[in-house]
Amino acid sequence: MTSELIAEQPPQPTRKRRWWLWAVVGVLAAVALAAGGFVVWASNPAQPMAQALAALQGDDQVGVVEGKWIVFQPLVNPKTTGYIFYPGGLVDPRAYAPQAHAIAAKGYPVVIVPMPLNLAVFGAGRASEVMAEFPDITRWVIGGHSLGGAMAANFVANHPGAVGGLVFWAAFPAGGDSLADQTELIVYSIYGTLDGLATPEEVLGAAPLLPPGTRFIPIEGGNHAQFGWYGDQNGDNPATISRAEQQKLTVDATVEVLAQVDQ
Repeated sequence: MTSELIAEQPPQPTRKRRWWLWAVVGVLAAVALAAGGFVVWASNPAQPMAQALAALQGDDQVGVVEGKWIVFQPLVNPKTTGYIFYPGGLVDPRAYAPQAHAIAAKGYPVVIVPMPLNLAVFGAGRASEVMAEFPDITRWVIGGHSLGGAMAANFVANHPGAVGGLVFWAAFPAGGDSLADQTELIVYSIYGTLDGLATPEEVLGAAPLLPPGTRFIPIEGGNHAQFGWYGDQNGDNPATISRAEQQKLTVDATVEVLAQVDQ
C-alpha cells in the first residue's frame, strides 16, 4: 500500500473566536477614536482677547520672547527673583500676557509655561526645565490659575525647597499634595468672591493643606474667568468688577510675594 504524506492543516478559527477578534478590534477602534477626539478637544483652548495679544508686544520696560516659553524680561533694573506661571486648563497661555507684562514691569522676570494639550496635569514638572534654562534667576516663585495653580502646588509638593513662594489664582492643591509642613514657603491664595468654578468655600476649605501662614486674599466681586483675558467661562458667575480691576488686584498681590522672596 502506498503511504501518503498529508500536510497538517492549521486549525480554522471558529465563529466564536472570530466574534471575539472583531470585538477586540471594535474596542481598540473606539479607544482610538475617543483618544483622537480628546486630542482635538484639548487642542482648541479658549482664545486670548485682543488685550492679551497686545500685551505680547515689548516696550521700553519689558521685552517679550515667544518660543518654548513665553518670557517677559524686565529691561530696567531686572531682579534675580522670577515668576513661573502655569495657565488654566484649556486656556491659551497667551491669555495671561497682560498680567505677566505688568509683573515684569515691576522688575520680575515672568515665564508663562505652555502645557501639553493645554492641560497642566500633563506638564506639572515643567518648572524644573524653566529653572535649568534661566540660571541667572536665583530665586523663584511659582503660581497658576485654576488647574494651573493646582499643578503648581503639585510641583512644590514634589520639589520642596525649589521655590520660595506659591501664588494661587482661583486654585487650591489636590488632596494628595499637602504643603502644610513647608512652613518657610510664602503662599498667597487669591480668589474671587463670585467665582463659580473654584468657589470661595473650596478655596478656604483647602487651608489644612497649606502652611499656617498662608494669606487668603478675596477679590470682592471677582469671578473665575477674569483672572485671564479669554472671555467668559461656562459655569462661572458674572463679576461685579471689571476684568482690569480684578487683574490689577491680582498683580499687586503676586508682586507682594515676589518682593518678599526677593529680600
